[in-house]
Amino acid sequence: MLVELNIRNFAIIDELKINFTKGLNIITGETGAGKSILIEAIGVILGSRINREYIQTGKEKATLEGVFYIENPQSLKSALDEYSIELGDDNLLIITKEIYLNGPSISKVNGKNLTLSMLKSVTNQLVDIFGQHEHQSLLDVANHISLVDSFGDERLLELKSKVNSLYEDLRIEKNRIMSLSNDSGERDREIDILKYQIQEIEDANLTQNDEEDIENEYRKLSNINTISQSIEEAVNYLSSNDFNYQDIISLYNRSLALISSAKKYDGALEDLYKRMEDINFELQDIKSELTYYLENIDVDSKRMFFLEERINIVNKLRKKYGNFINDIILFKQKAKSRLEILLNYEKEYESHKIKIEKLQELIEDYSTRLSLERKKIGRILEEKIEVELRELNMSDINFKIKFDKLNDITFNGHDKIEFLISTNPGEHLKSLTKIVSGGEMSRIMLGFKSIIAVQDKIPTLIFDEIDTGISGRTAQIVGQKISRISGSHQVICISHLPQIAAFADSHFAINKIYTKNKAKTTVTMLSDKDRVKEMARLLGGANLTDTTLKHASEMINMTKKFKKN
Repeated sequence: MLVELNIRNFAIIDELKINFTKGLNIITGETGAGKSILIEAIGVILGSRINREYIQTGKEKATLEGVFYIENPQSLKSALDEYSIELGDDNLLIITKEIYLNGPSISKVNGKNLTLSMLKSVTNQLVDIFGQHEHQSLLDVANHISLVDSFGDERLLELKSKVNSLYEDLRIEKNRIMSLSNDSGERDREIDILKYQIQEIEDANLTQNDEEDIENEYRKLSNINTISQSIEEAVNYLSSNDFNYQDIISLYNRSLALISSAKKYDGALEDLYKRMEDINFELQDIKSELTYYLENIDVDSKRMFFLEERINIVNKLRKKYGNFINDIILFKQKAKSRLEILLNYEKEYESHKIKIEKLQELIEDYSTRLSLERKKIGRILEEKIEVELRELNMSDINFKIKFDKLNDITFNGHDKIEFLISTNPGEHLKSLTKIVSGGEMSRIMLGFKSIIAVQDKIPTLIFDEIDTGISGRTAQIVGQKISRISGSHQVICISHLPQIAAFADSHFAINKIYTKNKAKTTVTMLSDKDRVKEMARLLGGANLTDTTLKHASEMINMTKKFKKN
């Protein structure tokens, strides 16, 4: 569950710390006080994209932090292990989001940097947020199939995965047969181009020697004069016939003779003399080899011409087909494969056609099985939704899930699903999108959430103004429903209604205060006494009377009895 929320330099919040508790956490406050900012902040912590405009004016960054206590570490083990995140003995998961004005945002989980997609794979098992946008998602028929599938078991998920996989295979095969179905003129042009490319590469007779060896040899031959001059000068330094010039070997021999004379009087010089003698032999060998190299060096103009031509051919192929010899050879192999397909067009076309027919049979079979599973779930879901909605003061509700078969199979199979509803006795079933009021829509979504909460085992649920369009007795019933959910889940709920706020286990008041022409948001956990005052404000407005205070106290006491029972 979410035990602590820290916010700094975010929108109108300078610095804020909220400690949430188990059960039902209610947040109330005046319109515009910043309730939606709290939900936005939690959403960003969980992996929603952020608008940098939320960073306070004059600040370089905003920081958001959520501290979660993981009651069942095993439920997150696979996700945490995948990213090498350690939970620690306290079972706390600390998610930090740093949003920079002039730089990328940084997400950390227990100090480990994660990308947005990695973060979501961890947090989607922590919190489920229900906001106003979900009203709209329920009104979009395209989302109804996903809602039904969310109640599915492993059997449905396996079938859906198989249909997805077959649909992708079918799409690939259709694209291949489409590429083969180009007009004959286009196919002939491609054949001619491929033949030319293959022939050009084969005529070059490329080998791995063409990669570096030829260029190295060409570089040597084109610089032969420089090489000759350098070697000749080096040989002269080692040994010269000019008696006026002291070469290295002559000087070294003089040194050797002097050491030879000296070692007669000191035997300790014997080892040094032998080492110098070995070096002298090595110098003589080097001088002989350099002399031989110089005498046999030759400028082969024909070889030079051949190498120039070869290098030009290789460079030309590199520009067309790849930077390296292996790339060019690979291009030729792919071109040959494509040419073979085009030359055997009819055979290839028939092969892909057979594959498509088999895939269509398979996907139709699996789509039928998937549809049967959905219909089983649909019948159970219809009953559960009606029970939930009757508990939410929609006693005459009639809810049905309509299944139609699409003409063309999609990645979801061939089902088209739409929710139908009748809210009054004697009325025909109509599309949910056409007849539901705001208050009815809130209760329908709460009904769905109540059922989903039992299934998905996500520990924390957040309801952002679930009370839209309801009041009176209905609001009290909605409060009872949320209170029941909070018995097995942590619930954080933003509300305007005293009938719902009365059920709070922890009640927070959010206020906007003005200091030095600047708006600032504060959040306070209310004591029992302050809670009565806040409830009275929700009941009667800014002017608190003894009557509203008494009524507020009675409402709180009534909900305590309800929760106790």
